[in-house]
Amino acid sequence: MVAQTKDLSDQVVVVTGASSGIGRAVALEAASRGARLFLLARRVELLEEVKVQCERLSLTEATVIAVDLSDLTSLEAAVATIKQATDQINVLVNAAGFGDFELFTDIPVAKIQKMFAVNILGLMILTRELVPLMFAPAGHIISLGSMAGKLQTPKSAVYAATKAAVIAFSNSLRLELRPLGVKVTTVNPGPVKTDFFATADQGNQYLAKIAWLSLDAEHLAQRIVNSFGRNVREINAPWFMEVAARLYPLVPQLGDYLAGTLGNQK
Repeated sequence: MVAQTKDLSDQVVVVTGASSGIGRAVALEAASRGARLFLLARRVELLEEVKVQCERLSLTEATVIAVDLSDLTSLEAAVATIKQATDQINVLVNAAGFGDFELFTDIPVAKIQKMFAVNILGLMILTRELVPLMFAPAGHIISLGSMAGKLQTPKSAVYAATKAAVIAFSNSLRLELRPLGVKVTTVNPGPVKTDFFATADQGNQYLAKIAWLSLDAEHLAQRIVNSFGRNVREINAPWFMEVAARLYPLVPQLGDYLAGTLGNQK
């Protein structure tokens, strides 16, 4: 278990995708260290459950905000609510996102548009609007990429493209915000044991097939929260997928073979 290293009792933390999965785990971990949480997601009933748990852990108020990251009006309303409630944000965790493991030629165009709207465009717009609240004191932006953005496999063309975009966006934003003291971190996990696969996998038992390399959401959340306020460029897990991602460009033919065989479990 990763040791708790930072008290967050004076910190304001905004988490998207906070109703489930990694976002929920990060929110609860931050709350356990005293942070004040703004919890964003579409499913308000689940957010209310997370809110109760966060307030019990942090002994401070948590705020639920319903938002559809693919809808500009919904995004603008969420930003207005946050700005009305606080004039500073210490940490923004962009954890919202979804995938769909289908052959590229089978995915409906509307779903492709939705995946880009949620996974990258909504993330970028929300970040843009909240960055001014992070200048004083200097804040920290943490965005969920994915190993899929580094190691592409069959049936993940659209999802992988959105996550590669998250990584590229974060890398550029890090350089832009460095003079202002705002830190930027990208989290690139492999498969994580969450309900993400209920939508992405469509009953193909992918998570069961790769259970041996699946990550625990709570353990990953501890690593993410431990990075708050620190100059951490990336969090990559599991370690052997990061090694594979580094080796892939050096031996692309072997990488393509492995990605198309061992990596083709969807």
